[in-house]
Amino acid sequence: MHHTIFDTPILRDLMRALSIFLLRLRGWRIDGNFPDLPKYVLIAAPHTSNWDFPLTLGVCFALQAKLYWMGKHTLFWGPMAPVMRWLGGIPVLRSRSNSLVQQMVAVYQRSDKLVVAIPPEGTRQRVKEWKTGFYHIACGAQVPVVLAYMDYARKVCGFGPVFYPCGDITVDMPKIQAFYQDKVGKYPDQY
Repeated sequence: MHHTIFDTPILRDLMRALSIFLLRLRGWRIDGNFPDLPKYVLIAAPHTSNWDFPLTLGVCFALQAKLYWMGKHTLFWGPMAPVMRWLGGIPVLRSRSNSLVQQMVAVYQRSDKLVVAIPPEGTRQRVKEWKTGFYHIACGAQVPVVLAYMDYARKVCGFGPVFYPCGDITVDMPKIQAFYQDKVGKYPDQY
């Protein structure tokens, strides 16, 4: 993935210290750590607030982990492009004839090490069912899914099990969703 002028030990240490301080100040704790695997899809739920993104970044800085996320390619133009990439953004083209899943499978295949965070709801709004792109990306790239969460009721960001999809979404999805039954988003009525 891209490296920028922001990738310096001093800046990483500063961001780690600042993130730990801010998380503690707000009463948050981190339960566990990113799995020591080279490639996986990380899902984090519930996703109900714009605050989920800075909270996730804070956890990444605190644990000194590099996490990537997908964003519209238009976010990566102009003076903010280097910052968006430094924050882990991967530009995707939604208008391309090939699908987003195929684009991300190709990115995984080109990478020796890659962790991409994908909110299974696909939005902060209430949805009747999760989007399945994260599952299809994991299966297509032949990587596991890590179940991560932000529980606003307990103020805990944490990591659940590493889940290896069998390829049958009707078998796997209920198991994945069951893990999140007791997790509370910032806006519980949105989940």
